[in-house]
Amino acid sequence: MKVGLLYSRIRRDEKLLLSELRDRGHEVAKIDVRDEQFGLSDPPEAFEGVDVVVDRCLATSRSLYVTQFLDAYDVPVVNRAATADVCADKVKNSLALERAGVPTPTTEVAFTTDSALETIERFGYPCVIKPVVGSWGRLMAKVESRSAAEAILEHKATLGHYQHKVIYVQEFVEKPGRDIRVVAVDGEPIAAMTRSSEHWLTNAAKGAEVEAFEPDDRVRELVATASDAVGGGLLGVDLMEAGDGYTVHEVNHTVEFKALNDAVDVDVPGAVVDWLETKVDVDAEATV
Repeated sequence: MKVGLLYSRIRRDEKLLLSELRDRGHEVAKIDVRDEQFGLSDPPEAFEGVDVVVDRCLATSRSLYVTQFLDAYDVPVVNRAATADVCADKVKNSLALERAGVPTPTTEVAFTTDSALETIERFGYPCVIKPVVGSWGRLMAKVESRSAAEAILEHKATLGHYQHKVIYVQEFVEKPGRDIRVVAVDGEPIAAMTRSSEHWLTNAAKGAEVEAFEPDDRVRELVATASDAVGGGLLGVDLMEAGDGYTVHEVNHTVEFKALNDAVDVDVPGAVVDWLETKVDVDAEATV
C-alpha cells in the first residue's frame, strides 16, 4: 500500500512508523503540511495514489482543517475529521463521553469570570482549570484557593484569544499518583502504560515515569465505548483510577506512543501498521 504521512515535524513517533512501513515494503509519501495548498475540489499532487493518510500534524489547527479537506476529497485519513473535531476540543470530548455513559470527571463551562468563580466555589478547592484546546499538560492549573482562581481568571480574560473566554472547570480527581494511557485502534487496546509522578500532572511529556499496564475487562470496556463515542480510529484514551473504578478524562486523536513503546513488550508501531493494512484491505474490498 501507499501511505501518506502528514507531518510538520518528524519526531521519534513518526520515525518509528516510517521505519515499520518501509521494512514491510510499503511505499511512503512524506507530506509536510506546511508546503501544501488545499483547494476545494481536487487534492494536492502529493496525495496522488495514496491509499491512506496518517495525520501526524503537531498543530491542532492544521490537523482539523487538513482532515476536513481529505474527507472532502474522499482520501482515507487516520483519524477522520469528525474524530479530530471531537478530540481536539475538551468540551466536545467531555460531552461525547458523557453522552456515551462513560464515567468522566464532573465538568462545567462558563464564559465570564464571575460565573466561572461561582462554579469553582461550588466545586471547592482544589479544582482544575484547563484550556479547551491543548496538549502535554500545558496551561492547566490546579486551583487551591479563591485568590489563585481570581488570578488565573484575570490572566485568561486578558489573553485575548476567544478560546480563553471558554472557561473549562473540572473537579480534581484524587488519583494514586498516576494515570493510565491506552493506545487503541477502533476501540481495541494495542498496549497500555501507567504514568506516575509526584506532580499532580502525570503527562509523560512532563517527565512522568512510565510502566507497562495490563488493561482489565473494565478498562477494555471503557476504551471501546470511549473510542466509539468520538468516532473510532487510532486513539489514546486516558483514564484515572478513582475509588474502586475508573474515570476517562480525555481521548487523544494524534496520540504519541514513543514512551509507550519503550515501556511495553508490544511492538506498538508494528500493531499500528497491522491495523492500517487491515483498513486499506477492507476499503479496497468495499470498492470492488
